[in-house]
Amino acid sequence: MSQLKFEAVKVGDTLPPLELAPITRTTLALFAGASGDHNQIHIDTDYARKAGAVDVFAHGMLSMAYLGRLLTQWVDQRQLREFDVRFTGITHLGHRITCTGRVVEKFEADGEQRAKVEIQTTNQYGETRIVGDAVIAF
Repeated sequence: MSQLKFEAVKVGDTLPPLELAPITRTTLALFAGASGDHNQIHIDTDYARKAGAVDVFAHGMLSMAYLGRLLTQWVDQRQLREFDVRFTGITHLGHRITCTGRVVEKFEADGEQRAKVEIQTTNQYGETRIVGDAVIAF
């Protein structure tokens, strides 16, 4: 990873998008094992249907992890100062998630030069599933 300089970052710059493979049952099972989040709504079809869902669906934190990957493919994880999201929709099986980000502000805080980045996930239909922001130090 090259060292990105504060001076080179401009408001309006976009991060290289992160396009992911479709969400599968295997994806959900692997994430449940890795995260320890075995909530049945994400792994048990019968349970999900009894709860009123058509089928199981992705953990919100899985998509947040994808956004974390978007950020850390842009800068080193040690530069991350804030990372907040809001879940706006469900990511269903078969959804192909794309993570994007855009620099919206540059500023100084606590003796550091920083940039605020708006981030989001969308599915293949262009529907936003998560919105958030992150603060990166340079």
